[in-house]
Formats: sequence, C-alpha cells, structure tokens
Amino acid sequence: MLAREEQVEAHALRAQGWSVSAIARHLGRDRKTVRAYLSGERRPGVRRSTGEDPFARFKPYTRQRLKDDPHLQLRTLLRELEPLGFAGSYQTLTRAVRARSLRPHCERCAQAKGRATTEIEHDPGVETQWDWLELPEAPWGGTGIVLVGALAHSGKARGFFSEAKDSAHLIAAMDQVLRRLGGLTRRFRIDAIEGGVIPGTRRLAPEFADACRYYGVGVDLCPPRRGNRKGVVEKANHYLAQAWWRTADITTPEQAQASLDRFCADVSDRRPRGHATVATLAGTERLRPVPRRPYHAVVQTTRKVSWAALVSFEGNRYSVPPQFVNAQVVVSWRLGEPHVVLSSTSGEVIATHRRRPPGAGALARLEEHRAGLERAVLQQFTTAPPCRRKVNRPPSEAAKALAAELTGHPVQQTLPVVVDLHRHEELMRRVP
Repeated sequence: MLAREEQVEAHALRAQGWSVSAIARHLGRDRKTVRAYLSGERRPGVRRSTGEDPFARFKPYTRQRLKDDPHLQLRTLLRELEPLGFAGSYQTLTRAVRARSLRPHCERCAQAKGRATTEIEHDPGVETQWDWLELPEAPWGGTGIVLVGALAHSGKARGFFSEAKDSAHLIAAMDQVLRRLGGLTRRFRIDAIEGGVIPGTRRLAPEFADACRYYGVGVDLCPPRRGNRKGVVEKANHYLAQAWWRTADITTPEQAQASLDRFCADVSDRRPRGHATVATLAGTERLRPVPRRPYHAVVQTTRKVSWAALVSFEGNRYSVPPQFVNAQVVVSWRLGEPHVVLSSTSGEVIATHRRRPPGAGALARLEEHRAGLERAVLQQFTTAPPCRRKVNRPPSEAAKALAAELTGHPVQQTLPVVVDLHRHEELMRRVP
C-alpha cells in the first residue's frame, strides 16, 4: 500500500515522462502496485480487499465478550483469542473492533472528563507506592481487598489479599508484598490510606509508624486531593482490575492470590515501559533486603465455629472445644510466629495450633477436642421417637399463674367436676 506522499511522487514522476518500472525502482515498490495507483484502481490509505475476512469467524465471540463486559480491555481479549486461532496483532484487533463497532456504547462513561497528566521520573530504588484496591462482587461473597505496592521507577507491582484494612492487616499485607517485590526502597508514598493514617489527620497511625521504623523506610504523604501523585500504583490498580480481575477464574481468596501472583510474574512484568519492559527496569532497582522476620503485628479476625467444632482461617481449619460450637471466636496470629491462637469473645484462650501454610486445605484437630466432640455427639443419641407436632398443649397452671402476675388479674381456678353416681341414679328414678 502506497502512502499519500508516495502517490504524489509517483504522479509527479509520471508527468515528467518516467516509466512505471523506473518509478517502481525509485520508490522501492512493486511495479504492479505503482501501476494500480497511477490508473486509479487503488487509493492511498485504503487496503485492498482479499475477498475473505480473516476476522469473520472471531466476530461472534468478540461481540459476545464485549456484550458481557463493555469495558473489557482489548489486550485481555487478544490473550483469549490467541488460543482460539487468532493470529493477528493488537493493532489488527483494535482496527477490526473499531471498524465493526463491536464495543457497546456506555452512556455513563461517556460523561467522564479527563485532565492533563504527566509522568514523573523516579530514580531506581527510591520509592514504593501503596494503595488499597477493592474488587467488588468477589466469587466468595462481598468485596475482595488487595493491598497493591508498586516500584515507582520500574512500575513492577505486586498485590496481597487482606481481610480488613486496619493497621495490623495493612502491615501483614505490606510485608508479603515487599517480599514479592524483592526488597525495600528508601521511601514509601501513601495517601490517607486506611490503617496507615489516623482518620481526619495527616499523622501516621502509631503501629504503622513503628512498622516503617522497623523496616527502615521514610514515608511521604500525597498532598490533599492529589491522589494521582502516586500515579504508578493507581495505574497498577486499574491494570490489575481490568486485565486480571475481570477474567480471573477463581472461587476462593487462596485461589485468587495464586492467580494474581502468576499474572504479575507472567503477564504484568512483560509490559513495555519506555524502551524496555517492566521486568528489565525492575532488575535495575537497587533494593535493600527485607528483614528475615516481619514486624511483630498481631492480626485478629472473628470467625464462627462450625457444627464440627472447626474454625476456618487462611484456607485451613482448626479445632476448638465442642462447647463453642456455633459461637463466635477470635483468631489471632502474630506475624512471624508459628502458632495460631483461638480465643473466646471474652479473651479466654481456648486453643493453640501450629499455623498451616495458607491455602493448604489442612485440618488441625487436637486429640482432646476430638474426644470431647465424640462424647458430645454420643450423648445426644437417643432411641426415643421424635416429638409429635400436632398434639394439644394448652398453658399449664404455672404458666397461667405467671400470666396473672403480668396482667394483675387473679387466676380463676377451675375445679374438677365430680359426679356422684348414687345421686345420678336417684335422679334418674324420678324421671317419669
């Protein structure tokens, strides 16, 4: 296909008497192509149709996926189409979707207005940016909460699922993300992040401040209403939500964490960033090693005991005494410690277990808990038939007495009816 500049050059040379072959050699194009443009058979900027549309057989799938999710990124759709046999490039896919108007119109998003932005240069190993990412309609119910950390220089990002946003959960998730990123930068950048900043102030939460001092990093807070100052992690949040979360085939938080780790390593790190990829730039980050033991924060969460006297935590199940069946208990774990402590809501420790690896699906039941549960179950056995549901049970005399106390009206005693058979016989004889 000739560009418009080449077409103008070809016509000018033809007007000067050049042959088609000479023009083709001068432009470095095929002679038949030059002749077609000179004769008007073809026009610049318009591709010649081959008669068969290679995108035709992928059109129904593309239309359905964009109907299911009008905001699906075409990069993500391209990864779905490649195993189905699509051999075109990203540009080919975008051109096909645009030419056929396959993406539905979203009126709500059409009202959004943009603003000018710029990219801030960051030196390697200087800054890590943090933010919470909320993922609605999680398959396990509720909203998925992920702490995302991104290296400002390379854009390398990692995330960790958390149950809450308090200081202890923030520190626990932050430690996991730092180990996945491969080390520590000199400073952290946050906004008024939950668990890290006292609400309504620009002061760090005490426990979060102690953790930052333990890891040896400084903390920079974004100016008020300037969340884009940490644009690297904001973009990482958007990328993970669109490119991974929308198409992730997961059912539990443990599966989601494993899927997120694979996506970051296999897909996210291969993104182009300037003249290199994210992984290449991440190799130039000068990171300090993370301390071998995490900061000693205590993570606490409330759980309901199942009918089998088990408590679910991190994809594993831990036993409690049978008297706590169907009750609420508190699960506590100090970061870096090998044990999980289960307590009653009043603070009494009822069980201690060795912590199993998250997502292992392990069952930890102490022998005394097993024996106590077995005794409790056997004591409930009976050979008596179940109670009948349609018998007459009027209020007893004791219940009537209590009701009289509540209303202030005395109870009317109902005397039993006594029939004298001799008197009855005498009365019957008098009947004529």
